[in-house]
Amino acid sequence: MTLASVAIDWYAARAGGVVAYLLLSCAVLLGLALAGKEQLDGWPRFALEEVHRFAGLLVGVFVVLHVAMIAVDSQARFSLAQLVVPFTSSYRPLSTGVGIVAAELLLALGLANRYRRRISYRVWRRLHYLNFVIWIAATAHGLGSGTDRGSAWLLGIYPSAIGAVVALTLRRVLRPPSPATRPRGEFLAGS
Repeated sequence: MTLASVAIDWYAARAGGVVAYLLLSCAVLLGLALAGKEQLDGWPRFALEEVHRFAGLLVGVFVVLHVAMIAVDSQARFSLAQLVVPFTSSYRPLSTGVGIVAAELLLALGLANRYRRRISYRVWRRLHYLNFVIWIAATAHGLGSGTDRGSAWLLGIYPSAIGAVVALTLRRVLRPPSPATRPRGEFLAGS
């Protein structure tokens, strides 16, 4: 076995994790834009919804790639239990465990989305807030466990993603409700 074949597992695991994080950040941003009724010129709402859903699916694909490559990496030496039971790994147990929790919550959210028509909209929407927990946990996992966490390129990605999610969250939270979403009986001053 050559050095290149051994290293490919490690590179694929790292790439899968970084791509999953970028896609997750994009999915969260698109979800915030959709929930905040943002208008993006040239993009109809249904197209944004489809891109949001597809990004969520791709996050799952790249998380699976990330975990699968760690599982087969001869240098990482994670047991199956350490890959699925949070906080049991000897490698940075806290941040690795937080990453496992994020992946398992992502799976739960994926199942809720799959059975969306069988649960009430209210329950689905509340479950959808797990995206914030997943994204925060994924951020903590990458910053705490990632072998590239000190690299300049990754130190550009994390603050950019954090800044964008925080900014759009604040915009969403601080925006006054539109007349269509305002509770009944509530009127604007002067109307």
